[in-house]
Amino acid sequence: MTTKTPRLEIEYCTQCRWLLRSAWTAQELLTTFHEELGEVALVPGTGGVFEIRLDGEPLYSRAESKGFPELADLKRLVRDRIAPHRTLGHSEKRSE
Repeated sequence: MTTKTPRLEIEYCTQCRWLLRSAWTAQELLTTFHEELGEVALVPGTGGVFEIRLDGEPLYSRAESKGFPELADLKRLVRDRIAPHRTLGHSEKRSE
C-alpha cells in the first residue's frame, strides 16, 4: 500500500477522549479539501496531545497554542500549504 500525498495527520489524546473531535476535524478538512488531500490519518496518542501535521511538518499544536484550533483558521493553514490559489468561501475572514 502506498501513502497518498499530501498526508494530513491528526494526533489526539485517547485518555482525554478526543477521538470525536479529531474525527470531526478530519471530516471537515476532507469535505473542504477532497480533491487536494491524498490522505487523512487519525493517530492515537496520550498526554493531552492534539497535533496536526501535514506531510510530517507541524501545522498546529494544542500545547503551543493553549487550546484547540478554530476550524476556519485550520482550514486557512491547510489551504495556504496545499492550495494557496483556492478560496474558502464563507470560511474566509474578510478584513474591512
